[in-house]
Amino acid sequence: MSLANLKTLRDTADRFFTAVYDGLVAAVDFIFSFIQRLLGIKGMPYVFVLPNLLIFGIFILFPMLLNFVYAFTGGTSFFPEQRPWVGTQNFEQLLTCKNYLDPNTCVEDLFWRAVYNTIWYVVFQVAGMVLISLLTALILNRKIKARGFFRSVFFYPVLLSPIVVSLIWKWILQDTGALNGILTSLGYQKMPFLINAQQAQFWVVMISIWAFMGFYTLILLAGLQSIPADLYEAAAIDGANPWQAFTRITMPLLTPTMVVVVVLSLIRAVQVFDIAFVFTGGGPGTATLFLVQFIYNYGFSSPNKLFGLAAAASLVMAAVLIILTGIQLLARREEN
Repeated sequence: MSLANLKTLRDTADRFFTAVYDGLVAAVDFIFSFIQRLLGIKGMPYVFVLPNLLIFGIFILFPMLLNFVYAFTGGTSFFPEQRPWVGTQNFEQLLTCKNYLDPNTCVEDLFWRAVYNTIWYVVFQVAGMVLISLLTALILNRKIKARGFFRSVFFYPVLLSPIVVSLIWKWILQDTGALNGILTSLGYQKMPFLINAQQAQFWVVMISIWAFMGFYTLILLAGLQSIPADLYEAAAIDGANPWQAFTRITMPLLTPTMVVVVVLSLIRAVQVFDIAFVFTGGGPGTATLFLVQFIYNYGFSSPNKLFGLAAAASLVMAAVLIILTGIQLLARREEN
């Protein structure tokens, strides 16, 4: 094809796409001009937020309302009109225990095992998350070589999908995984990373910390950088050592940020699901069965599809999250 033909083809394509664009602009202008004549200028903001409201209503508000219906109805049918009303029976079944410290005495022992596992996970994961994130932020706040590179490295796991993170660590720690392969090649015995209950619980906590600590480190780093350097210089002139500067300057001024980090990590920890589900599947046994996975199992994996129990458990969990969110709002109000 000659150069003249190519130029002609390009000009034709440009005219075509220009015409299409102008046609679309004219169509959109005609539609919105017509709507504006009907509703007036004051009504136009509602037109622009309507798509978001529809998405919110269909995918968030409607399922929430439907969840309340399931929580107070029984049976195994998916359609609400085919489910008999049972009142608070699902909640009674979940919350009835002779001894709340012994799941074996509860009607739904798996629910309480999931609750205790979740509490155990929240305590150790949040404590480890806050401590390690704080130490990392303190180090990255210092004048070290390649500081920007290390900040990027610690934040990089946050960009990965939790499913990808779980699969990578499962490949490393499983019985035939990379780490056991290295141990056996050096003459050592294999370690039951995913077979032993305590080992599985430990690694679920450590992997979640590794995956999400970059986010909290970034928040704490921003809090550290907001502390005026003049305070540290004045403290050094007065003879304060690094520990005194940390306890008397850094921690008091960083406390509001720490509160936000603690509450955010609590909310995320209570909702733990994806990492544990992919990494251990809730096992071995019920060692890493958490509350969200209990809801998932009863609502989707159970042969009988016990939607009522799953919905009731989700409402119990929602109440906990509302309390934690309220604490976060109060913490932010105190910070302001």
